[in-house]
Amino acid sequence: MGVEKGSAFLLKIGDGAATPAFATVAGLRTTQLSVNGEAVVVTTKESGGWRELLSGAGVRSVSVSGAGVFTGSVAEARVKANALAGVLDDYRLSFESGASMTGRFLVSRLDYAGDFNGERSYTLSLESSGPVVSA
Repeated sequence: MGVEKGSAFLLKIGDGAATPAFATVAGLRTTQLSVNGEAVVVTTKESGGWRELLSGAGVRSVSVSGAGVFTGSVAEARVKANALAGVLDDYRLSFESGASMTGRFLVSRLDYAGDFNGERSYTLSLESSGPVVSA
């Protein structure tokens, strides 16, 4: 796998349709993705002192965070509305290679900040709900 640009790691939000069209959340400067899994331990006396895990069991989740400059885009407004309402929405992470990850996420945190004579910025955190599909 070749080196990929961080600027090509994009967070997109769906338009609410049954088959959503995705728009890039404009102004993101940094993005981060974490895939988490909780193991189910099935160690017994017969394990010979070694921990054994049950494949395919446990809880998996995806966490996404990003920070950027507020531009007032329609996609950002939708993220803000979702955060205020506490509703799930469709999000897609796309990568320079053409690969993507799509799923339902909840905005778990949305912060805005601004300095006098500077840009207005924001940070956000998303937590998955249900399966996240990689394509």
